[in-house]
Amino acid sequence: MKKFFTTLSNIWKIDDLRVRITNTLLFLLIYRVGSYVVLPGVSAASLNHDQNKEGIAGLLNMFAGGSFSRASIFALGVMPYISASIVVQLLGIAVPYFAKLQKEGESGRNKINQWTRYLTIGITALQAIGYLRSQISPEQMELANPYFTILNMCVLTSGTMFVMWLGEKITDKGIGNGISLIIMVGIISALPGAFLTEFQSRTTSVAGGLVVFIVEIVALIAVVMFTVLIVQGTRKIAVQYAKRIVGNKQYGGVRQYIPLKVNAAGVMPIIFAQALMFIPATVQQFFPNAAQNKVLMALSDYTSWGHNVLFAILIILFTYFYTAITVNPNQMAEDMKKNGGFIPGIKPGRDTGSFIDGVISRITLPGSIALAIIAVIPPLASMVGITSSFSRFFGGTSLIILVGVVLDTLQQIESHLLMRHYDGLMKTGRIKGRTAIPSGDTGQPVI
Repeated sequence: MKKFFTTLSNIWKIDDLRVRITNTLLFLLIYRVGSYVVLPGVSAASLNHDQNKEGIAGLLNMFAGGSFSRASIFALGVMPYISASIVVQLLGIAVPYFAKLQKEGESGRNKINQWTRYLTIGITALQAIGYLRSQISPEQMELANPYFTILNMCVLTSGTMFVMWLGEKITDKGIGNGISLIIMVGIISALPGAFLTEFQSRTTSVAGGLVVFIVEIVALIAVVMFTVLIVQGTRKIAVQYAKRIVGNKQYGGVRQYIPLKVNAAGVMPIIFAQALMFIPATVQQFFPNAAQNKVLMALSDYTSWGHNVLFAILIILFTYFYTAITVNPNQMAEDMKKNGGFIPGIKPGRDTGSFIDGVISRITLPGSIALAIIAVIPPLASMVGITSSFSRFFGGTSLIILVGVVLDTLQQIESHLLMRHYDGLMKTGRIKGRTAIPSGDTGQPVI
């Protein structure tokens, strides 16, 4: 405990780090205050402030920190930006122009970011129209002025772009990963209320409910530890670099490692699988009296075994798919060959690419299964009687994002401490003579 407070004192002693943390907290406070500002012409009293929505509305509401259900000016949050980022990333695989931009370094990255912003505006405008028609009652829209839809579409689009700007400012002036921090704050804002709701339901309705609540907390901690293990898990491949003499200095000749993540796809397979799992519920609305209605109802039921088994299978398939399109073993082998590196016992070039591809395929299987297990824990928790507001933190998209962002933020802070030869947050001993560790933050969402 003494070491912990010493580390906090060291953080406060570093002027640059203190300013960055203060800026981050200030920007996040602005975001949270804005999430309670209701759209013009909308009556806040008539809105349904249900924080436990299911389906795509529940996912958006979770990412937006409740702004979605409050009809806030930040109701769409950063989801349009994330959608645009995913589309541009996929275009980099299918369209030669975007693939070329990805290889042009800083200038190409700036152009890609510009395209992402333009696409974000278009996606937000379309989602704003759908949001107004689905969330705002027709009576309110009729009572408002004729330009109600146009006005609020512009407000929602401006709100999303402002949130995106806040994320970029947190990345530049704060401790990095601004978009991810905004998503994390939105998710974690529901945690105190979920704890209180679950505590009250256990202690007031069931004998020995306090013991049950403590068991739930212990189970939650165990799930978090398991998630940390999956997020941080890596398979290291030894790489040997040939010796080179440049002037009077020798380069290479040392063994390094390529860290391959067990879960290289992150949370994206869960998001893709969730998008497909909304299809049965949509189809059911068009065929309410069909003979297949029972099957559609079973697949649409969040707590049914059929739904969760299919959900887990889709996550495993999408994990392989997303890993295949984001990790290029042949490119890694080619870069290694250009820099004079080789894997001991493996020929450089094509054989190295095949070896790396085989390793990725082997580690992706347990990683995808573990990801599927984490994703289906929330519905299983609801099936055993845990309230939906609390069960969502037992796994799924929210927990993986929380763990990933917290670990990355701690690493950012630790890099600043180690640059000034202080003990890090995640180290037990003091490190001396270590070279500075650059933050390497790109501003892209961790998810």
